[in-house]
Amino acid sequence: MSDYYKPQRTRNMFDPQSAEPFKLSRSKIDLFLECPRCFYIDRCLGTGRPPGYPFSLNSAVDTLLKKEFDFHRSKKTAHPLMKAYGVDAIPFQHEMMNEWRENFKGVQHLHEPTNLIITGAVDDLWVNPEGQVIVVDYKATSKVGEVTMEDEWKIGYKRQMEIYQWLLRQNGLDVSDLGYFVYANGSTDRKAFDGKLEFDVTLLPYEGSDSWVGETIQKARECLVNDDIPEPGDNCDYCAYHLQVNKHLG
Repeated sequence: MSDYYKPQRTRNMFDPQSAEPFKLSRSKIDLFLECPRCFYIDRCLGTGRPPGYPFSLNSAVDTLLKKEFDFHRSKKTAHPLMKAYGVDAIPFQHEMMNEWRENFKGVQHLHEPTNLIITGAVDDLWVNPEGQVIVVDYKATSKVGEVTMEDEWKIGYKRQMEIYQWLLRQNGLDVSDLGYFVYANGSTDRKAFDGKLEFDVTLLPYEGSDSWVGETIQKARECLVNDDIPEPGDNCDYCAYHLQVNKHLG
């Protein structure tokens, strides 16, 4: 059987009868906001959406950026990108930093009203002279023209940062509302490839607000304990596809 089509999951599913806290990642909260039906089928029935291809190039950019910023973290110095954009900060040092950046661990907080452990793995954290922690997320793309955060589909990126801000605040840190996206844009205007892809790196500020997070966690819990499968999200391509397939199959 292809790895792309996997059998139904029987572990790590939500059990409304269990008293044990249930882990809910940042990405699953975003899935709930996008489509409660897909969220319910994934977490309660054990069938997730078909996985996309891994973005290996994006992962490589993330790894190299982390190496650069970790060098300055160890020296307690500002990265040249910070200086170029006038950001008065240095990479944040903390004993939990490696764990907070590790997938399947990340920053964690038990949301006691729902008994859900919310998790999210950050890319980087900086700190300003006032001691406020700044959430930083790495992104990679290749497009012609200026990279901005104005595209409608980037709402997921913004929510991602806001959940990280919320998680760190629940862990007792003083977190700035102002975060940054380190955006690496692969350039296609060079004369030749020469076995090397060059990137233009831009720093994009974003003023976040985590006021929606607590209420959304509560709604996600209510969705999980419901006996009925929710209606699809308004713009869920997956549910729309299944609807059309079922029509054709009768």
